[in-house]
Amino acid sequence: MADEAALGRTVEVRERFARIFALGDRKKPSARTPALVLVDGDSEMDPRIAPFRLTRDSTTVPSTLKFRTRGKLCPPFEREIVWEASEGLSLPPTLDDSDGGTLPSGEAFLPVSLQSISHDPRLSDLAVEPSVICLIDAPQLVNDDIRMIGAIDALRRRFPSSLIWAPGIAGPDNCALLAWMGIDLMDLSRSRRAHSSGVLLSAFGPRMRDSDIDDGDSWDHQISIWKDALSETRMAIREGSIRQLAEAVSLSSPRSVQRMRRHDAHVSEVAINDPGQAGLASTSEPGRVWDCSSRTSRDDPMIRHWHHSIGSRWTPMPHQSEIAVLLPCSATKPYRRSPSHRKFRDAIASRAVSEIMVTAPLGLVPRELEVLWPASSYDIPVTGEWDMDELQIIRKMVSDVVSRSGFDTIINHSGVDLMIDGCDVIDTRIGDSAGSQESLKRLSEEVQSATKAANVLEPKRGVALLESFRSISKHLYEDDAWLDGAKVSGRAPNYRITLEGDQIAVWDSSKGRFAFSKSVLPILLENNTLPIVDLVEDHVWTGDLFTSNVAGLTGSPRVGDEILVLQAGVLRGSARAVAPSWEWPAAPGALARARHRL
Repeated sequence: MADEAALGRTVEVRERFARIFALGDRKKPSARTPALVLVDGDSEMDPRIAPFRLTRDSTTVPSTLKFRTRGKLCPPFEREIVWEASEGLSLPPTLDDSDGGTLPSGEAFLPVSLQSISHDPRLSDLAVEPSVICLIDAPQLVNDDIRMIGAIDALRRRFPSSLIWAPGIAGPDNCALLAWMGIDLMDLSRSRRAHSSGVLLSAFGPRMRDSDIDDGDSWDHQISIWKDALSETRMAIREGSIRQLAEAVSLSSPRSVQRMRRHDAHVSEVAINDPGQAGLASTSEPGRVWDCSSRTSRDDPMIRHWHHSIGSRWTPMPHQSEIAVLLPCSATKPYRRSPSHRKFRDAIASRAVSEIMVTAPLGLVPRELEVLWPASSYDIPVTGEWDMDELQIIRKMVSDVVSRSGFDTIINHSGVDLMIDGCDVIDTRIGDSAGSQESLKRLSEEVQSATKAANVLEPKRGVALLESFRSISKHLYEDDAWLDGAKVSGRAPNYRITLEGDQIAVWDSSKGRFAFSKSVLPILLENNTLPIVDLVEDHVWTGDLFTSNVAGLTGSPRVGDEILVLQAGVLRGSARAVAPSWEWPAAPGALARARHRL
């Protein structure tokens, strides 16, 4: 008899759609993902690497599948478990619009096909929460990236608590890429096929064995390569560098590069409208640097979201709405800490102009937003030259910003040639370096001339600071009403924000976010500034937010976002999201860490 006990699992680490699940007892996990599933013909392996085994009985029609745990992974963690399922008789993926055949079925272990995703009404039942989902037609989808990416994305969002396995398509060469896309479990099928042909499936794709170096048992060597790939992938997720690893391994084949690009395009469409559903974060841990060494980095949904946000939503602060100064970026982040930008700011010497940095791959970074992730912590190779794609992005963003903001004058100290209809563009470089005495002198003179001609007023320091925090708030929350009547005090980089003498927030410069005080929570609720979580009505809230105590969510939090906590319509406090909105409310483990209780 099959045992439908649920798998013990907790999300230990997450980076977008890539996650590490701790399997078994939460206090002492027996295994972690990404991991392997052993299938018929595979020899035994360490259960910490391969915690599951699948056996297929083809004597029945449709075939029967038995999915076994290779350890005590299900509460009460006393024995191994076997889950049974039916493979079904699904139509080919190209006929997914047709509703025919016999759909796969199961409970704790649930096989699905592209056809069942489209037509099986059981998958719409919110009570269905499989421990493991197997996309059985993954081998047929491998040459149809759009369908495969859509299927994985649909499963990942519909079943955020489930482990997803796409059998037959994984290898050491795409392990990180599949994990980046949201696949948790893999298998040795491709490696076995390569081995039978005398080929080694390495981290860089299939290759012939080198008789001088690849000595010993070739299958043991293949398993060793798999262990390295799993270890590299897990560590990359832990360190927040899984994107960079996925980019690197995707170069092993044109198919992987194509898949990476199409996945980026798919998720970018989501990110532009709803960054929480794309798994994006609003902040980062201190010291983390986002590596943009690859040209593929510019396709990252995080970058596409930034381009859209600045190009279509950002507006200059009221006292800086007439004149913009375009400046080059710097290796030091935030830019204002660099020696070059100290010179620029000394030359500008005015709070009445909008300083905007021109940079790759972000395009444009307004001065007040340079403290936000990812603008505050990225690194790129510097060649001193722009390619055509970078120039196209920069010029379009400048054009979009100018057409919406109504800048009359652009003082261009960036070195990028620009022509904007209806706007006076003044080049202060004229072929000189940005930091030369001649160009800095021209920059200073043009700013003085433009501000005098426009008769702009210099705001006081406190007013300018408050307006910069309004701009930050609009970028993060699309709202700044909670700052009405507020005042800013303190020294850079940390500031206190007060309202009628009471502190309502502190600017946390190390993480690029507001640390809200208890007193401002009702104001944030009144203005609908933050996402809202409803607690289960009879729950006594004493710790963090989990699936068990969350009744509902309004809004779409990103990792790092503050969330208001309500219970029976009454404001109870706030929490900080550690899971993006696509995982709510079903992801195992903490969804948000408690901040304030009222």
